[in-house]
Amino acid sequence: MKITIDRNVVELTPANAQETADLETLWRVLIDCVKETRTLTPIGEYIPTKNNLARFTIEGVAGGLAATSDHSANDDCTYICMTCNKYSNLKAGEAVPLCCGVTMEPVA
Repeated sequence: MKITIDRNVVELTPANAQETADLETLWRVLIDCVKETRTLTPIGEYIPTKNNLARFTIEGVAGGLAATSDHSANDDCTYICMTCNKYSNLKAGEAVPLCCGVTMEPVA
């Protein structure tokens, strides 16, 4: 996959048929002409010498930041992921999201 960056525009050019299929799947998950377009949010860090892998969540897709724990918010509160610093504002009774594989914590 070739990645080209020009200011705020990122271009992804697949190098083979599998990457083309994967990019098409990603496009269909991100773009919803009827509802909102989803965004990619980085998780953790990208240090190629440590681990040459960049991870992102797709906001609004189950299994990512939209996944929830068995806990619910007691009051209207802001929750934070202590791993990636993602914030989520919840109302009382809403399920507490999972982020980076752990339950988000209330901001004190």
